[in-house]
Amino acid sequence: MNNQPTSKNEPPAIVKNYLHKHGLSSWSLIFAGQKKFNNVVVVPAIEESENVKRLLTSLTRNDKQYFDESLFLFVVNNLDSSELTVKLDNLNTLDFLRGIIGKDLGTPDTKTLIDSGINIGIVDASSEGHEMPEKDGGVGLARKIGMDLALTILDYNSNRKKILICLDADCTVENNYLTSIVEAVNSKNISAAYVHYEHKLPDEPKHKLAIICYEIFLRYYLLGLIHAGSPFAFPTIGSTMICDYESYIKVGGMNKKKAAEDFYFMEKLGKITRIEKIGSTKVYPSSRPSWRVPFGTGQRVNRFLQEAHDEYVLYDPESFDVLKKWTEIFNAEEILGADEYLLRAKEIDRAMHKFLIQNSFAENWNKILQSSKSVEQIWKQKLMWFDGFRTLKLIHFLRDNGYPLVNMFDAIDKLFAMIGKDSKIARSDLIPSVEIQIEYLKHLRRLT
Repeated sequence: MNNQPTSKNEPPAIVKNYLHKHGLSSWSLIFAGQKKFNNVVVVPAIEESENVKRLLTSLTRNDKQYFDESLFLFVVNNLDSSELTVKLDNLNTLDFLRGIIGKDLGTPDTKTLIDSGINIGIVDASSEGHEMPEKDGGVGLARKIGMDLALTILDYNSNRKKILICLDADCTVENNYLTSIVEAVNSKNISAAYVHYEHKLPDEPKHKLAIICYEIFLRYYLLGLIHAGSPFAFPTIGSTMICDYESYIKVGGMNKKKAAEDFYFMEKLGKITRIEKIGSTKVYPSSRPSWRVPFGTGQRVNRFLQEAHDEYVLYDPESFDVLKKWTEIFNAEEILGADEYLLRAKEIDRAMHKFLIQNSFAENWNKILQSSKSVEQIWKQKLMWFDGFRTLKLIHFLRDNGYPLVNMFDAIDKLFAMIGKDSKIARSDLIPSVEIQIEYLKHLRRLT
C-alpha cells in the first residue's frame, strides 16, 4: 500500500484509507494558520478550565526547541445530558483557548501563553449541536476524535517521526517533557512508548494515603509482570501514551471505551510493536477523586476515602512466579502441541492447567497451528491469544484458586526478594506509617 505523501503534503494513502473507514466527520479542528506538525499532543478536557491553565503553564516552561513543530490539541467535550455546570465550565475553557489562538491579549494568562509560541488547537465537542453521543461519549471517544483529526495536520513531507502524544487536562509535566519525547522517538525510531509518571502526593493526609496506595498497586502489578517476563509489562495510563501515526493506524486507531480505553489501546500496540519507556521526563497525573470515569485513579481514590474495601492487599507474588514459568514455556522458541503445553502447565500448577482448559486453550492453539504459515505468524498469534487482558484474567484466576490476596507490604517485600532487589526498608507494622509507605513507593518507582 502506498505510504508516500503527495506533493501538496496531503496525507498518504494509508491515512486516507483509515480516515475513510474509521474517521469521524462530526467534529472539526480549529487552530491558527495552515501549518503542518510533526507532533500532536491530544488532551481531552471536561470541566477542566482551571486545570487547562495549570497544564499550559507547565507546558510553556518547557524548552521551546520543538514548539514550532508541535500542536497541543484540546478536545473539550461533554454530552447533551451533562450537568449545566460542566457545560458552562467547558464554555469557559473554549473561550480561553480561542483567546490564545486569536492572540487576544485580554488577560495576563493569555499574553504569557501567546508569547511562549505554543501552538494551540481546539475541537469543540461540547457546545450545543457538537456534543458527544450519549452511547459512546467519554474519554475514549474524546481521545479518538483528537487523534484522528491529528492525522489530517501532520507534516507528511517531513523526514521526522510523526508522533501522537496523549495527555490529560489535569496533569502537569516536567520541564523537559516535549524535548525528551521528540528526541527519544526520533533518535531511537520508536513506534510506541510511555512516559514515566508519578502522581503528585496531595497535602491532605487521607488523600495522600489513597494515592500512595493506588500507585503502589499499579507499580506492584507492573513489577510482577516484569518479573514474569510478560510481553505486556508496561503501564496503561492514558496521560503517558505515545505512538507514531503508522502504529496508530495499524491498530485501527483509538477505541471509544468510556473507561479503560488506555488499557485496550496500549495492549493493541503491544501486539504489533515493542512498547518503549521514555524515562528521561515525567508526567504528573492528578491524584484527585473524580466522577469522570467508572474506574481508574479517581474512582480508586473515592473507594479508599469511602473505606468500602481493604485497600492494603495485593496479588500473591507467587502468582507472578506461576506466570513466569508459563511465559518461559509458551514464549520459548520451541513450538509444542496443545497436549504438551497443557501437560507442562499442569506441572507448573494445577490452577494454571485449569485456567487453560477453561479458556479453551487446546481448541484455540490447534486453530493457530492450522492457520499459521510461518513461525513468525505463530509468534504473533501467541501475543494475540495470551495478551495483556488474558494475563490479568490469569492473575485473577490464581487469586481465586489457591493464591489469595496478601498484605500489601508483605507482598512487596516478597516480590523484592524474588527479584533480588531488597529495599532494606525496616517495618514492624502490617500497615506502616505514611513515611514508610512513601519509601516503598519510591523504591517501586525506581524499579518500574
